[in-house]
Amino acid sequence: MRLTWAQPEDLVPAEFAALREQGVAEHALTPIEQRWADAGGATQLAPSGASADAATPELRALARTVLEELAALQAPSADEPDEWDDIVALLPEAPRGATEAAFDRVHGAWLGRAAGCLLGKPVEKIPREGIEEIARATGNWPIDRYFTAVGLPAEINERWPWNRRSAPTSLLENIDGMPEDDDLNFPILALDLLETHGAGLTTDDVAQAWLAALPAGRVFTAERAAYRNILDARPVPETATHLNPFREWIGALIRADVHGWAHPGDVRAAAASAWTDARLSHTRNGIYGEMWAAALCSASIVASSIDEVLDAADTVVPPASRLASAVALGREVGRALAAGSLTVDAALDRLHDEFAGMHWVHTLNNAALTACALQAYGDDFGSAVAVAVAGGWDTDSVGATVGSVVGGLLGADGIDEAWTAPLHGRIATSMPGGPERSIRELAQRTLRLSQAPS
Repeated sequence: MRLTWAQPEDLVPAEFAALREQGVAEHALTPIEQRWADAGGATQLAPSGASADAATPELRALARTVLEELAALQAPSADEPDEWDDIVALLPEAPRGATEAAFDRVHGAWLGRAAGCLLGKPVEKIPREGIEEIARATGNWPIDRYFTAVGLPAEINERWPWNRRSAPTSLLENIDGMPEDDDLNFPILALDLLETHGAGLTTDDVAQAWLAALPAGRVFTAERAAYRNILDARPVPETATHLNPFREWIGALIRADVHGWAHPGDVRAAAASAWTDARLSHTRNGIYGEMWAAALCSASIVASSIDEVLDAADTVVPPASRLASAVALGREVGRALAAGSLTVDAALDRLHDEFAGMHWVHTLNNAALTACALQAYGDDFGSAVAVAVAGGWDTDSVGATVGSVVGGLLGADGIDEAWTAPLHGRIATSMPGGPERSIRELAQRTLRLSQAPS
C-alpha cells in the first residue's frame, strides 16, 4: 500500500508551494525546483496528495535531499509568529461581553456542526461546477436540503463521482444519524481532553491523546505528518515543521470548536486553548485558523449578532497576517452578497479568483469562504451552510464550521428541523468509548465544561 501525504516525492511539490505562500524569494526556490523537475519529479501536488506512479529509489533519495534544502529556507516572520507571547503582542485588546451560555445555544452549535458537515460530506473533492450540476439535476439549486442521488442522470454521476467513502450514508435517502467524520471526531476528542486537563492542557497532552485515540489512517495532511513525527519522538514544535508542507492547511481549524465553546465570550482564552492544540501540527496561518475558529465559536454561543461574532474573532488574528487579509476579503464579499450587489456566483467567483491555484484544503481560501458565508447569512442557517458547501473547497469542513457558528448563534430551536431531524440526535465516531455519541449529551458535557472554574 502506498501511503499518501507521507512519501518524500509527494511532499516536495507541496513544500515548494508552502514556501512560495510564505514569501520565500523565487531566486532561492527556482534552481532547486529545476533540478527536481529535470530528475523527473512532479512540481505540482496532486489533489489526492500522491503522484500517479511510485517513485524510483533514485528519485526518492533526491526528494529527501531536496526537502532538507527546502527546510533550510523556512524562516521566522515578525508578522506571522508561532509562539503565543509573540502572537499576543500583535493583537488588539480583547473584547469583553457575556460569558455564560445557555444550553439551547450550545446544543445548536453541536447540531449545526453535524448538519453542516453532513451537507458537505458527499460532495467533498467535487469542484464548484460539479456540485452545482448535481444539485440542479436533482432539483436542489440553490441548495436547500441534503444532497440526493434520486433522479441524478447516470452521465452526471459518472462525470462527478460522489465521495465514495461517505456518500452512501450522507445522501438524503440514506441518512440515519451523523456518519463518522474527522470533523466530528476531533471535537469529541477535544471535549475529552478539556474535561481531563482543563486549563492545564498542554500540547504534549494532545499528542498523547492522538496516539491513544486516533487511528493513524483517519488523519490526513498536516495531522498525518505530525503523527509520524510524534512516533519519531520529535519534540513540539518540531512535530509541526519536520517534513510537513501542509502546516498551514485546514486541519487545525477543524479542531477548534470545543476550545471555543469551553470559553463562552472569552475569545482570548478560547484562542489560547486552540493555540495549544494547533501547534502540534501547524505553524503560522494554520495556527491562526484554529485560533480564529475557536474565537468564532466562543462568541457565537453568547453574542446577539453575526457582526459581533466576526468582530470578536478578528481580535485574535495577527493583523498583518495572510489570514487576516483572507478573512477581511471574505467579510467584504459577504457584505456585498447580503446587500445584493453580488450574486452567489459572483461572490464565489471573487473568492476563487483571489485564491486561484491554492490547494482545496488550505486554511486561507476556506477561511475566506467561511467568513463570507457567515457575514452574508449569519441569521439563516440553511443559506449559510449552502454557500459554504457551494464554494466547492473543503465542503464538509467549511460546512461544519459555518454550521457550528450559526447554530450557536441561533440555538437549536433556530435551526429548521429539515436539517436536524435526519441526525436523530446522534453522531457515529471512531473515538474510544463506543460507536456513537448522543448530541444532547455532548452539549450537556460542553455546557458543564464552560461553567467549570478556570
